[in-house]
Amino acid sequence: MLQQLKTAAVNAQKNAHAPYSKFYVGAAIIANDGKIYNGCNVENAAYPLGQCAEASAIGAMVTQGATQIQQIIVVSPNAEYCYPCGGCRQKIAEFAQADTPVILMTSEGECTTTTVAELLPHAYVFPLDDQQD
Repeated sequence: MLQQLKTAAVNAQKNAHAPYSKFYVGAAIIANDGKIYNGCNVENAAYPLGQCAEASAIGAMVTQGATQIQQIIVVSPNAEYCYPCGGCRQKIAEFAQADTPVILMTSEGECTTTTVAELLPHAYVFPLDDQQD
């Protein structure tokens, strides 16, 4: 399943729209429904008001009805790991557990794994009840 996750993130990265930064990122999630959801960064002229790859993948996951990230990967466009920005760390924390694996992959295929808690040790958490509006 990890290879499928990597492939989904790399495929999404190919569709990134980054005409301003030239920094093309892909992300993919394995969700609680067992499916893989991917996303890429999408910039616009009102830079930096684009959307990160992680946010795109989370949006795709939620749109399809999944509610929990089981694992996420972020693919960098270069030889350095691309850690999620602060906003994406919080977005990931909203849909993941503290020990959820976050895999970072370079353009050369090198990987490292961390957790949501290691990326955002004091995430803002607002307790929600189980009722939907």
